[in-house]
Amino acid sequence: MSVLVLGGAGYIGSHAVYQLVEQGEEVVVIDSLETGHREAIHPKATFYEGDIREIDFLRSVFKKETIDAVIHFAANSLVGESVEKPLKYFDNNVYGTQVLLQAMVEADVKHIIFSSTAATYGEPESVPITETMPTNPTSPYGETKLIMEKLMKWTEQAHDVKFVSLRYFNVAGAKETSEIGEDHRPESHLVPIILQTALGQRSHITIFGDDYDTEDGTCIRDYVHVEDLVQAHLLALDYLRKGGKSNIFNLGSNEGFSVKEMIETAREVTGKEIPAQIGKRRAGDPSVLIASSDKAKSVLGWNPTRTSVKQIIQDAWNWHSSHPDGYGKEG
Repeated sequence: MSVLVLGGAGYIGSHAVYQLVEQGEEVVVIDSLETGHREAIHPKATFYEGDIREIDFLRSVFKKETIDAVIHFAANSLVGESVEKPLKYFDNNVYGTQVLLQAMVEADVKHIIFSSTAATYGEPESVPITETMPTNPTSPYGETKLIMEKLMKWTEQAHDVKFVSLRYFNVAGAKETSEIGEDHRPESHLVPIILQTALGQRSHITIFGDDYDTEDGTCIRDYVHVEDLVQAHLLALDYLRKGGKSNIFNLGSNEGFSVKEMIETAREVTGKEIPAQIGKRRAGDPSVLIASSDKAKSVLGWNPTRTSVKQIIQDAWNWHSSHPDGYGKEG
């Protein structure tokens, strides 16, 4: 039996494929390569290039391969872009998931692990954020992820497809061996942007606002190492295979670090100056986002081991400094 990883050429998806292969799983990858990288796909995975919105393409993959579970990373994920192009996000994320679930029902595949987001909560009433807090997304991206969760809930009621939805906070870091890492075009995540500045690829990093109600005035976020994050997906897969009921879990570090603290830690790790300038606040940026991951720890037995900010930045720096052009694709 194989695990089908949608978006397995992307940042988190590729790390998931590597861990699955290392655990002895047969892995099938589907990716459109719109934002993923062919070079990031594990050589032992069976790869199909295509779009999950095309039902006949999905049917053909389910027919050729013996799949018992799906891990779904295939979604557009830029908050700012989603505000400018909401229809693109609903088409790719929501409709794509609808087609996927249709193909799963037809193929009688009963387990799906879903890559969700803390953006489903919107502006939290309090921190740390728990799974029981209200969901009120402030962007089309967060809204699409919430609708995708609801699609799974109703599909389970009708067709008994069990799901685990994992709501991430800020994911960073890279595989310890530096074989694969983070390479987005354009890059919008804080850690890679800091490290590109350390490499001299950017003249400075812009800090969006230093007048927030936090100790140093900059936004506080919760960072989780990509390898720890992926470990939670494998535990969720095991949980469903053993008959676990559908569930939703937050994945974070239960700790918050400000933008200035992240830059300072990167200066320490890289030994580089990393010039920073203060810019205007970005619309919709909450001052503090921290997860409670207690539920994932107690139910799934999740035990993050690499999620110290220093470790995250060190692993990311090893990747960026050994692959200054990422996967080498012109973006």
